[in-house]
Amino acid sequence: MPTLTRDGDVFVLSLGSGENRFNPDWLDAVDAHLDTVEAAEGPRALVTTAAGKIWSNGLDLQWLMANADQIPAFGARVETLFARVLVLGLPTVAALQGHAFGAGAMLALAHDQRVMRADRGFFCFPEVDIQIPFSVGMSDLIAAKLPVRTAHDAMTTGRRYGGADSTAEGIVDEAVDEQSVLPAAMDRARALTPKAGETLGTIKERRYRTALAELRNPA
Repeated sequence: MPTLTRDGDVFVLSLGSGENRFNPDWLDAVDAHLDTVEAAEGPRALVTTAAGKIWSNGLDLQWLMANADQIPAFGARVETLFARVLVLGLPTVAALQGHAFGAGAMLALAHDQRVMRADRGFFCFPEVDIQIPFSVGMSDLIAAKLPVRTAHDAMTTGRRYGGADSTAEGIVDEAVDEQSVLPAAMDRARALTPKAGETLGTIKERRYRTALAELRNPA
C-alpha cells in the first residue's frame, strides 16, 4: 500500500512495491497522504515513486470485473485523483523507476515533471489494445501534457516508450540510470520548494482548465 515520508521540505509518496494498481483501498491511501501534503505549510514539494520493476500498472482490472456496478463511480474517482494531482499547490515530480501503464501513465503525466529510468521500464497507454477507450477527461489530460504528435501516436498505437524515447518524445524530462532516478527527482523537487503556495495552484488551475473541467465532471 502507498506510504508517505518526508525528507526536509520534500514529501515522498511511495505507491508500493507490487503492480500498484488503482482500487478503492489504494485510492483511499493515496488521497489520505495527499491530504497530509496539502495541509502542510511553507516551502514543500512532492516526489512520487515506487519500488520494484513497476511504478503503476493502472486500473485494477480484476477488481473492476468483480464490481461492475461500481465502475462509473470508480472511474469518476480516478479522474478526480488526476485532477487533484494536476493542480496541487506545490511542485510535483514523478520518479519512474519502472513501468507506467494506462492510468498509471496518466497519473505520472498529472505531475509537473517526470524522471524515468533509462535502461528498463516502459511508459505506455495500452487502451487501444485492450479495447478500453479513453474518457474525454483522460484524453484532455494527455493532450495538455504531451506534444500533439506524441499524444496521437501514444494513444492510437499503444507504443511502449523506453527512457530514451520518452525523453526524445517529450514524455519525461530526464532519463537516468536506475540508482539515480529518485535522487534526480528529489533534486528537481528541492529546487522548486519555494514555489509552493496558492499562486502555483492558481497557475495550474488556469493552465489546465479544459482538462480539469472534464476530469472533475466526467460524462
